[in-house]
Amino acid sequence: MIQHIETFLLDVPTIRPHKLSVATMNTQTLVLVRIRCADGIVGWGEATTIGGLNYGEESPESIKVNIDTHIAPLLIGMDASQPAKAMAKIRKIIQGNRFAKCALETALLDAQARRLNVPLSELLGGRVRDTLPVAWTLASGDTAKDIAEAEHMLDIRRHRIFKLKIGLRSVEDDVAHVLAIKRALGERASVRVDVNQAWSESEAVRGIAKLEDGGIDLIEQPVKAYNTAALARLKHRFDVAIMADEALHGPCDAMALAHHDAADVFAVKITQSGGLMPALEVATVARLSGVGLYGGTMLEGGIGTAATAHVCSTFADLAWDTELFGPLLLTQEVLREPLVYRDFELQVPTGPGLGVEIDTDKLRSLQRK
Repeated sequence: MIQHIETFLLDVPTIRPHKLSVATMNTQTLVLVRIRCADGIVGWGEATTIGGLNYGEESPESIKVNIDTHIAPLLIGMDASQPAKAMAKIRKIIQGNRFAKCALETALLDAQARRLNVPLSELLGGRVRDTLPVAWTLASGDTAKDIAEAEHMLDIRRHRIFKLKIGLRSVEDDVAHVLAIKRALGERASVRVDVNQAWSESEAVRGIAKLEDGGIDLIEQPVKAYNTAALARLKHRFDVAIMADEALHGPCDAMALAHHDAADVFAVKITQSGGLMPALEVATVARLSGVGLYGGTMLEGGIGTAATAHVCSTFADLAWDTELFGPLLLTQEVLREPLVYRDFELQVPTGPGLGVEIDTDKLRSLQRK
């Protein structure tokens, strides 16, 4: 039986300013959910966002209030060993709130996998891979700093895929910044860009043409999320891969994008999808439509990153790798043992459930008062 549900807000400084077209982050607020069950099992989930309401319609504060006030009471007393039934109830009654639903589903599945003494991936169909290549986002906005940072990551064998956050400056300035980094790194690394919806279609045409000529591998969400027609036109105009991210809020969006042949790649995010099971449905739509997969991030801490890693470990084809570097951007760790990044890849945890443990002392020290 589900006995108690608690949410925590943890404010964790980042290792450097992280600049997006919609916000500059100096602190990340982790939203953690703990579910206690009558049999003594505890499950954890995460509902972390990027940039608050600058990015999406859920904020850390709204997630906590909605779980505590509206969603948790619907789950108390339900059978903890039946997470699908619990989530079916929530999805029927509660509108929206994808991030909150994802955190709760993660915690329920974490608890059930621990109950069965298996890794969470085994409840999702079973893993086919134990490690995941991980991209690093260069987002200082300073070309020389970004090059130095990328060189360091290559030297320590942590990342050889780099994504640049652009869209704040003029198209010409952003393109010059990106291509300078690509020239410095050459063939030693894959360089990609994330525009975070900042360009008009005409700006995207100008920018993508130059980025494609300069050897950039992937263009993420260059135009507004709602402008599926523009995304499709760009996809058909250029050879460089176009990825949908903010346009992808679960399986229904995946179906619409596939129907319009609007993207080469889907960024699969468990929170944007509304949970682990809907994220698997997004991946299925992609596979059946010939769309590539990329494991996306909302810059979560260890809990959310581990959950996404379990999901991505079940993908037979992960052509565009992952971006599960969230914990590495944070100055403090909430797990007893951090996730392992080695030889350019993240090691998918192998223990029961998520395979990670929360350090309750660190949790209390970081928790918002």
